[in-house]
Amino acid sequence: MNFFDTVGKLAIGSRLRLLSEKITEDAAQIFKLYDIDMQPKWFPVFYVLSTEGASTVTAIAREIGHSHPSVSKIIAEMSKKGYVKEKNDKADGRRNMVSLSPKGKEIVEKIQDQYKDVNNAVEDLSANTRNDLWKAIGEWEFLLEQKSLLRRVQEQKKERESARVQIVDYKPAYREAFRTLNEEWISTWFKMEEADHKALDDPKGYILNKGGHILVALYEGAPVGVCALIKMKDPEYDFELAKMAVSPRAQGKNIGWLLGNAVIEKARSLGARKIYLESNTVLKPAINLYYKLGFQKVIGRATPYERCNIQMERSI
Repeated sequence: MNFFDTVGKLAIGSRLRLLSEKITEDAAQIFKLYDIDMQPKWFPVFYVLSTEGASTVTAIAREIGHSHPSVSKIIAEMSKKGYVKEKNDKADGRRNMVSLSPKGKEIVEKIQDQYKDVNNAVEDLSANTRNDLWKAIGEWEFLLEQKSLLRRVQEQKKERESARVQIVDYKPAYREAFRTLNEEWISTWFKMEEADHKALDDPKGYILNKGGHILVALYEGAPVGVCALIKMKDPEYDFELAKMAVSPRAQGKNIGWLLGNAVIEKARSLGARKIYLESNTVLKPAINLYYKLGFQKVIGRATPYERCNIQMERSI
């Protein structure tokens, strides 16, 4: 166990698999001890059939949490042993019903003593531990059903990498990045339009000199995301959130969320009451981000972009 003491929780899968293998090896010997010719992996299927009677493969799989192919394979092995039988469902000829054969039912009587002894042995184990493994497994299963270990690791990765992101004000050195990042996503989904060229060819004259701002996301010092606040001459909106772009190579690091919040805070610091944006619903991650940032859909405003099919606003 020195390996697991050293590696700790990083090897949780390996440690659980080792424990499972030990118990499975013992289970095989336990069946032999009671003179029952059964493989441990058959037991869940056997138990369901012994307690609930005839059932379909689908129902058994759902009951024991296995896949349909896995249960089908187990039933085929048990059938070869003569423990189960299959026949068409009288109510629905398309379904096969599986049940224990007379030979399988004999085991039901024979296995009762084994049930008692195994249960008592496990109870004895539990009585000599400080932690209730059975309850802990149930808690883990419940929590992993709500959110998988993979998802939890992805969140930790995003949080760690997000800490390396720095949001800074635009300066001339970032002009090429501002253009390249925006051209990259626009060309991927749509085509460059006149309004794009105006903003990207001359960000200083089109955005900054007119009271707007540009923020740049740096990841380990390199510009990987940009977003602009364009000053609007509009009685309802103070700024337009525009030209948000994140490099595909830097996605998954929460950069869009960090940029969006930083731009909203910038607008708030400038006394803005309401900001506006335009997008396209084909960009589902972007639309989800805008909703998450607090934007709501509006309709009926003129737009210079052919690609725009959704307009949104957010009160500050």
